[in-house]
Amino acid sequence: MGAHCDNTEYYVFGTTSWGRLVFCGSPRRYEPRYFRSLPMRGVKLENSLCQGYENSVAQGFDGRYLFCQALDGKPLWRAKVD
Repeated sequence: MGAHCDNTEYYVFGTTSWGRLVFCGSPRRYEPRYFRSLPMRGVKLENSLCQGYENSVAQGFDGRYLFCQALDGKPLWRAKVD
């Protein structure tokens, strides 16, 4: 965790040497680095329902980083927004 990484949109997940799931992120537009991940829910279809998985992440079929977010009361897998 904390190591430099390059891509914050596609194929962002990795594991540490002790098995912890991490993702490549760029907080407040600083240089990207690896952070502890929210719970991973597998590979999901972007904009599909994710009820019950709020505050979780997934990978899209194209490798995109997705998170479960409810907007207008409808929880959907959405691509990360910078």
